[in-house]
Amino acid sequence: MLDLLITNATLPDGRRHISVAVQDGRIAEVTEGLRAPAHETVDAGGLLLSPPFVDAHFHLDSALTYGQPRVNASGTLLEGIALWGELKPTLTHEAIVERALAYCDWAVARGLLAIRSHVDTSDPRLLPVHALLDVKQRVAPYLDLQLVAFPQDGLLRRPGALENLQRALALGVDVVGGIPHFERTYAEGSESVRILCALAAEQGKRVDLHCDESDDPQSRHVETLACETQRLGLHGRVTGSHLTSMHSMDNDYASKLMALMAEAQLGVVANPLINVTLQGRHDTYPRRRGMTRVPELLAAGLTVAFGHDCVLDPWYAGGSADMLEAAHMGLHLAQMTSAQAMRQCFEAVTTHPAALLGLQGYGLAPGCHADFVLLHARDPAEAIRLRATRLGVWRRGRRVASSPAPVAQLALPGRPGQVSLLAPPRPPE
Repeated sequence: MLDLLITNATLPDGRRHISVAVQDGRIAEVTEGLRAPAHETVDAGGLLLSPPFVDAHFHLDSALTYGQPRVNASGTLLEGIALWGELKPTLTHEAIVERALAYCDWAVARGLLAIRSHVDTSDPRLLPVHALLDVKQRVAPYLDLQLVAFPQDGLLRRPGALENLQRALALGVDVVGGIPHFERTYAEGSESVRILCALAAEQGKRVDLHCDESDDPQSRHVETLACETQRLGLHGRVTGSHLTSMHSMDNDYASKLMALMAEAQLGVVANPLINVTLQGRHDTYPRRRGMTRVPELLAAGLTVAFGHDCVLDPWYAGGSADMLEAAHMGLHLAQMTSAQAMRQCFEAVTTHPAALLGLQGYGLAPGCHADFVLLHARDPAEAIRLRATRLGVWRRGRRVASSPAPVAQLALPGRPGQVSLLAPPRPPE
């Protein structure tokens, strides 16, 4: 007898009337119309069954600190960094853990079951590192938390920053991080990229750098990142996050840069909610959106993910751990409105970030972990449009969250493939 059987599901690739059989926490079979005895059977009613959402870029140590010690009045990246600097001396292990666990509860309820969180290593106490390593262990049964050693104040800007980062890696932090555009000079920023990539190569770690997070078209550290990735043979293990300067670069240079990035197999994370909020603050009109060139990077063959980045912290006054909100904003900013492009926006919060994190056993195929989300939508585009209700969330075949179906959906009555306004689909049993 199976542990769990999901029947009559629609998958993100368009397959319909699909059954997913689960045994011992893994997917045993994915096929059309399977009927078999199971301890639990759920009729999906033709709705969308997706692998779980994945956030490839977040800051869990600062989450839910909005208003402490004050609000970011200018709304800029630099004031946010300054505010975080004011807050850090007052942080406690217990407070970081409490906020992070609360956020993880939000995440699981929304089907977000894997997060890559950058953790500040600037303070010699490594207080955020110890706290989030504690959180990582506590949430492991229901959420994969991958940590990035992130020298928020710069690697070469502060004495001891490199040593702090190395200590964090030794404690069990997974990924090497950095912030080259925040170093004192362009030369020191490039040098930090070389140091961090060499360190990652030596230790067999992945790399994820905050890179060129500005409106300056001359901020070009991703070029160095691609070069070092190529030189050290780190292909497929390196991610450039933000890359907002690409929004302002001239097209001739950007086309050359994207080819270099593709050759190095760089991953890319755009953070639509935060990029549009923080960038363009020095513009009058026309005002730049600030997000990197997502459609062009995808066309060049790169793996591009959307991250949430911040929720209720010194940089952002909104957010709710909903990756469909990030996909919705990304769709609009990048004008990704074709049917294919909207599917790519859904992939940017599911399969693409899973690839960047190197998640093992992710997906809806036999042998994968039985982790999935039943959404009150018929397809990925509708899921994004409605920021669809998560009717059920499963982790290793066990239901960990559920929500009741909404009374009605704003769909076109009678349109094929749409949720009916008058007769909403039956919720799972």
